[in-house]
Amino acid sequence: MISMENVSKEFTIYKREKGLWNSVKSIVKRDYVTKTAVNNISFNINKGEMVGYIGANGAGKSTTIKMLSGVLVPSSGTVNVAGRIPYKDRKNNAKIIGVVFGQRTQLYWSLPIEETFELYKKIYKIPDKVYQQNVEFYIELLDLHEFIDVPVRQLSLGQKMRAELAVSLLHDPQILYLDEPTIGLDVVVKQKIRHFIREINKDKQTTVILTTHDMDDIEQICDRIITIDKGNKIFDGSLSNFKEVYGAGHTIIVEFQETNVQLQDSRLTIYKEENAKKWIKFDEKEISVAEAISSIARNHNIVDISLKEPSVEDAVQKIYGN
Repeated sequence: MISMENVSKEFTIYKREKGLWNSVKSIVKRDYVTKTAVNNISFNINKGEMVGYIGANGAGKSTTIKMLSGVLVPSSGTVNVAGRIPYKDRKNNAKIIGVVFGQRTQLYWSLPIEETFELYKKIYKIPDKVYQQNVEFYIELLDLHEFIDVPVRQLSLGQKMRAELAVSLLHDPQILYLDEPTIGLDVVVKQKIRHFIREINKDKQTTVILTTHDMDDIEQICDRIITIDKGNKIFDGSLSNFKEVYGAGHTIIVEFQETNVQLQDSRLTIYKEENAKKWIKFDEKEISVAEAISSIARNHNIVDISLKEPSVEDAVQKIYGN
């Protein structure tokens, strides 16, 4: 479905020097430097996969998406999307992809959503029957009834995003690129968006590539993660494997009866505490989760105990925090 083989993208940019003299000198002669945005990246994504593509700002995520959508030409390597080279066949590539950018809109400010749908029907030349089926499907699934005839300028951020998703999928794209789809949304709307993406993948086998800084989006939507740092791919694998490789492991949160606690088991360490409530970490190569909980319960008087799973956010912080 999607293939990138040894792909790099370089940009030549003007080297700006500080100082008045350097500004004057640049009028006569300018110096340029080459910046590598994506460096020799390879991956394959199969039909129906939901992949999180994550990295810090400037890591190369947007550059990758632009090459996949045909907006940018790679400096070297091969990009193939459903048998097409995107930048050589942008028109046909556009027919099989949908794109949603959380901070950019494809809606028209003065038009109601229903008229925007009609406009995109003409742009993508969607057959009447397919169009009607999809409009009804997305109105129902995204709960657009209440504002379908309202101009975009009057919609809330959450309503706009639901409309953006519907517009991007009207033409039945095989692939959906999502860039920060839940940015700025409240918890309830975020959950609706995540549920919708999962349903689309389930019902239509739409391949999803998600870039976001919201790790809850990644955890609730994606099965696979590709991480990129300074243009280099540093991980490609399952969500669970990512947590194992980069995560901090499980945390046991215990509320003891007493405030001053000395753990009897040397394999356990308290790393955070709030009065009688303690956060305990341990090396799962030395002691299992079950053993750790059993040891605490056996040697101490406890009021409450809970287990915190390793999170994607913890793992990402471990990578980019360093």
